[in-house]
Amino acid sequence: MQTIAIYPGTFDPVTNGHTDLVLRACRLCTKVIVAVARNTGKNPFFSWQERVHLTREALAGLTNVEVVGFEILLMDFARQCNAQVILRGLRAVSDFEYEFQLASMNRHLYAEIETVFMTPAEQYSFISSSLVREIGRLGGDISSFVPPNVVAALQRRIG
Repeated sequence: MQTIAIYPGTFDPVTNGHTDLVLRACRLCTKVIVAVARNTGKNPFFSWQERVHLTREALAGLTNVEVVGFEILLMDFARQCNAQVILRGLRAVSDFEYEFQLASMNRHLYAEIETVFMTPAEQYSFISSSLVREIGRLGGDISSFVPPNVVAALQRRIG
């Protein structure tokens, strides 16, 4: 059976924790769609187009991964993609309550979809995009937290 999974997020920027989850999802699913949300409610560091581009570059070698941007309700996007699974990352127990609430709402909106929670490898469990941006802004070394293309993009942006 073909399994299409969507891994949604803002990916601002994409981190090694994100790529770790995608790599492991590729072993479980026929196709993984990394869906970069436009998310106008936040003030992202990178534009939507830049986030899609950086994420595509970071995952370029994976043949069963597609990176796309979306700006509609996630469950409508999932229907359009014929997805059966939504992948969500959990870094800590504190993430669970919010993610559980999202999964329940998504199931209400689209009963045919299942949410699967994955945790990143231990060495990535503390990484968040916001922490990476802050460390980079203050001149810290972020090379162990994000793919090389993201390091370069952050350095260009920060100057």
